[in-house]
Amino acid sequence: GQLFSPMHIPVLLCGLVTGPLYGLATGVFGPLLSSLLTGMPPTAFLPNMMIELALYGLIAGLMMRIVHTGKLYLDILISLIVAMLLGRVFIGIVIWLFLSQGDYGISAWFAAYFTGSIPGIIAHIIIIPIVTLALIRANLVPNKYEKSTK
Repeated sequence: GQLFSPMHIPVLLCGLVTGPLYGLATGVFGPLLSSLLTGMPPTAFLPNMMIELALYGLIAGLMMRIVHTGKLYLDILISLIVAMLLGRVFIGIVIWLFLSQGDYGISAWFAAYFTGSIPGIIAHIIIIPIVTLALIRANLVPNKYEKSTK
């Protein structure tokens, strides 16, 4: 799970295509529902996952509203990467300030949120923009560069 971070995919997608509030809600309730139904993530990791994923969904949605390069793929990619970076930084700060017991140093945070999840990070950078573009091109979600006909 931690290696490929499969729960991150729907949250990041939701934030990118539906906006920050739905991304935030998906990030909070997705792990909770998954934990109740499947036992994953385990209860000990649930608060961290809920905060981390809520941040990803929120930031991805905000970035899609802020970034306007004129190229949709580039907007998606920038929004995704910024969400993944800021989400990791913020969860590291939250864990360090509120959730850690004992020493929680930068090396533990870096190992947990960057080094240990490199395959997931790469997979997300490849898969999520492609899926997001496919949803937009299939007219399942609005294209922010398409002019309204109303």
